[in-house]
Amino acid sequence: MGGVIFGYLAGVIILLSILVITVKNPVHSVMFMLLMFFHIAGLYLTLNAEFLAAVQIIVYAGAILVLFLFVILLLNLKDELRMKRTTWSWPLGVAAAGALFIAAFLSLRSFVPGTKGVITTAVIKAETNTKVLGRILFTEYLFPFEVVSLVLLVALIGAIVLAKKRQRS
Repeated sequence: MGGVIFGYLAGVIILLSILVITVKNPVHSVMFMLLMFFHIAGLYLTLNAEFLAAVQIIVYAGAILVLFLFVILLLNLKDELRMKRTTWSWPLGVAAAGALFIAAFLSLRSFVPGTKGVITTAVIKAETNTKVLGRILFTEYLFPFEVVSLVLLVALIGAIVLAKKRQRS
């Protein structure tokens, strides 16, 4: 049963990712990307990674996709949609994608997994992934976590300062 669900999710993710890059209307492309993000979250759920599924929905479907949609709606794309699309470059793109696929396949074929970690499958089954991640994040990696939060705070303040319109005195 798990293989059928994985096959469905993987097939739909591939189909939606192709639709994202081939559809003409950019708003439709963003909507296909939204569906793709939900299916990726479903794939994470089949792998018992509920925290990653929640992050996928909150961060990507919630924040990044809304940003993409706002940028697309702020741009004036009517002139670009009327332009004639060139069709001579698609064979080159297919050849480049095929070469990248072959290189990735050959490099992953010789992949040797590293040493096993200290957290075993029994520990993960006893506690959820979120509890284990939270414990490690707030004990072993507390200082880097706080540094990243300060960097994000400075970036947020910088974005507000740059976006604020200058008022005339």
